[in-house]
Amino acid sequence: MQWPTFNVRPYVCGGIGHLDEAALETLRKAGPRVTPALRAAGASLCSSSPLPPYQRDALTCAFAWGERTPTEGAPWINVAENFETPGLIDDGKRVTLHAGGLGLVDVYYLFRGGAVYFSSLLEPLLSLARRPYEINWDAWASIIQLTFPLRDDTPYAQVKRMGGSSALIFDRATGRISTERRLPRWLREEPYEAGRTAGEILEILHEVYKEFDGRPLLVPVSGGYDSRLLCSVAVARGADVESWTTSPDDGTDTDITFARAITRELGVRHRVITQDASAYPDDALDVARRLEFLTPHHAWYTPFSREVHKAGRTLVDGLAGGPLLKNFMISGAALEASSQAERKAALLGSLTLGAPSVPFLSERASAWITDSVEDAFTQSTSMFNGHRAELPLSVLHTRTARGIARSPVNLVGPEVSFAAPFIHPDFFDAALSVGVARKDKGRFYREILHAADPRVAALPSTNVVKQPLQRVPLRSTAAPAREYGHRMLTRVAAVVPSLLSDQLHVVIAEGPDALARFNGWNDRFWVRSLVLFGAWLGDYEDRLPELTPPWL
Repeated sequence: MQWPTFNVRPYVCGGIGHLDEAALETLRKAGPRVTPALRAAGASLCSSSPLPPYQRDALTCAFAWGERTPTEGAPWINVAENFETPGLIDDGKRVTLHAGGLGLVDVYYLFRGGAVYFSSLLEPLLSLARRPYEINWDAWASIIQLTFPLRDDTPYAQVKRMGGSSALIFDRATGRISTERRLPRWLREEPYEAGRTAGEILEILHEVYKEFDGRPLLVPVSGGYDSRLLCSVAVARGADVESWTTSPDDGTDTDITFARAITRELGVRHRVITQDASAYPDDALDVARRLEFLTPHHAWYTPFSREVHKAGRTLVDGLAGGPLLKNFMISGAALEASSQAERKAALLGSLTLGAPSVPFLSERASAWITDSVEDAFTQSTSMFNGHRAELPLSVLHTRTARGIARSPVNLVGPEVSFAAPFIHPDFFDAALSVGVARKDKGRFYREILHAADPRVAALPSTNVVKQPLQRVPLRSTAAPAREYGHRMLTRVAAVVPSLLSDQLHVVIAEGPDALARFNGWNDRFWVRSLVLFGAWLGDYEDRLPELTPPWL
């Protein structure tokens, strides 16, 4: 197994509860090399690099391992929501293992005996799981149809992922382990429409940037709103800025053209990271393994992230900007819904892959997957019901946290520092207080861009494209990708034939070039999801049971 290089954020593993030393040793040997950070009755924490506690006194020893960490003690939920970091707190009476507020930095766990064993990576925990592994088909339903799992699901029934604002607590007095879920700050203190102006939002963003003063910054610029705002503010603050752009492999290179105009206007050094179609199969498989098969996203980002690792600069990422500032993934139907059920259905409809040109799934599989995803989405977003920011929070806690965050957090974050200004608590709260009606169709975002730099705001954007698009070949549908995709789909067709429709079986039987017909947006994403499933089946074939999917 090729592990990430944990230069900035460490890899951690350990356990809480009635720990078995043999199980701990197995876990330690199953992942990157670690050394002890804490060993006490009922608590073990190991780290790939020195992990000093942010609080140590006669009673308490507290650790955190996110990008931002506290400097003094606080209740676990405050640490989670204000620093977006997981951590472990031992106060003598209780040991608390917690996730971040949104759960961006992964904590996986497995119950065994009277203990919980945990890890930053999913794979090492499988060393403690029963073989053959019990498949979590609900996780795969969401990955295939949404491109990311929901709830605490992973592809394995025994291994879970800690959700945002949740904790596992070992009580030494009772000897029991309990789960604690808390409402994060943005739900406890429901933001009201404070009438903030674009200028006020921009001023808060400038304050957030003060944390990065003195650092050389790398601000990737695409043709969209988020990156040009972040780059404009960095330049206005006189930072040492470089900007890079790569193709998102969406069938046009509008991002590159638009980014050149933006960076030229800002006077920023600009570099285009090229991509090689012949390398796509290796990139797709590498990123699938690195993201532990939890999403088909980010193959396009792989060449870019490799270059970022060499740059020696803090990456400034626009994570969460879309849901917070421009109603990204929030349709007009969701905004106009007259009931909770309608609102949920409309939002899920925006997040779910659209219908492909031909049915990809069999009728039975499709029906079961649809029901599974609907149930999981309802559960995952139930705590936002009735909240005035229900729609953006639902997107942030599902798609953003489980799918989109993987590029800065997992492909960049372990090796290189990244900054996500939009999820800084001051900016997050301020942006969330602005009602969704003011953000509709990007109106409020354009006001912020104009306040930041009116000349840059006026340049063409991929968010509002008014000119004809020049089509370019896709890496993900070129001949090398078709051959790779066909091998993975052939495996799916052989191992789980009931998943696929008769039409897709026919296409697969025709050979790799038959996949060239799947060039539309929805088709491409369906192919990527099923190809990811095929790659997983290949990597784990010797550890999986004979597959009997639930729709049979």
